[in-house]
Formats: sequence, C-alpha cells, structure tokens
Amino acid sequence: MKKSEVIILKSALLLVDLQKDFCKNGALEVNEGDEVIKVANKMAESFSKAGNLIIATKDWHPDEHKSFAVNSNAKIGEIGELNGLMQVWWPKHCVMNTLGSEFHDELNSEKIDKVIYKGMDKETDSYSAFFDNGKKNKTELDGFLKEKGIDTLYIMGLATDYCVKYTILDALSLGYKVYLVKEGCRGVNINPEDSENAIKEMEKSGTLIISIEKQKLEF
Repeated sequence: MKKSEVIILKSALLLVDLQKDFCKNGALEVNEGDEVIKVANKMAESFSKAGNLIIATKDWHPDEHKSFAVNSNAKIGEIGELNGLMQVWWPKHCVMNTLGSEFHDELNSEKIDKVIYKGMDKETDSYSAFFDNGKKNKTELDGFLKEKGIDTLYIMGLATDYCVKYTILDALSLGYKVYLVKEGCRGVNINPEDSENAIKEMEKSGTLIISIEKQKLEF
C-alpha cells in the first residue's frame, strides 16, 4: 500500500453546524456565516474524490432547552450559569425538525456521509461535537471515527469561538491530529476579539491552521 493511500484512509472532513439558523437571516446569525458554504463545498468535493469521509454536525435542541434565554428568564447575549456551568444565553435556535435546524440550502449535503446530532439534553448546552459542555455525555462521533480508523480531522464551520473551538479542543484531547481550515470559519464575536483569541488557543493546543487558498492540500 502506498503512503498516500494510508493517509486517504485515515482523514475525514468535519463540517460544524452549517445550519440555516447560523447563517443570513437565521435566529442566531453569524456575520458572514454564508461565506463558509462555498469553502465547505470545495473541501467536500476534494475529500469525496479522494475517497475520504465527510461528517457534519447539527445543533439539535428541544424547544424547551434551557440555554435559550426565553426559557431561563435571561437576556440574550448575557452570561449566567446553567447547572453549575457558565452559560451564554442564546436566542432560540436550531430547534429539532424546524426550518432553522436544516443545513444551508447551498451546502452540497449529498456529499455528507454521516450526521452527528448534539445538544438534545435540555439541561446542558453542547458546543463540542464530541461531548456536552459538562462532559457527562458523549455523542457517537468518537466511536464512529475509531470504527472507521480515522485519526486526522480537517475541521471548519460555525462558529469559530464556540462550536468549532470546543470541537477541536476535544478532538485534540482524544488524540486526533487536527487541521483548522481558517477561511471556512466565522465567529459569533460577542467580544470583537473572540474569534482571534479562539484561533490562538486552538493553535497553542496543537491545531494546525491551514488555508486552502494558500496551500496545496492533499487529503
């Protein structure tokens, strides 16, 4: 087996929360969130041609989720506490089986091999694609990756300073090699510097920051 074939078998693309509610006119719109869709499609096309897996996550909240400001008598954007954990109070978003929880219309979702759902427990928020915020429950992602023999992840999506960051930090803690596709991410930026600081934290933790425009990538 050639070295390049080994790499192909062990890499996967992970698209984080490319859902309507995080894009233009969505309930929790991320500024320029729509811009990452074309990057996702380009990456997906490359991974598909190489025979690699493409995985996508979805926030999948019950309507009564307590991270929603309206359900916790809180103000959107403020920080409080939910079951002993620091909590940003969010507008109601990505409620399961609603229009806002669907993938962006322009995302080539036919390329997606596996969808990972997160955030179903109404008592705990869930930024990471691997664990809820309290690390009490795992999603099926880690088990799925291990079953498929994947040890390298290329990660991009929404939002840089929340779900992308925590997914990457957990992936690193679980022993995966991680690449962040920088132009494939946009942040919430409650504070203007949040995304920049998130990228610095990810890089410091061992993430390799890459650009598909500046580098010739081989998957």
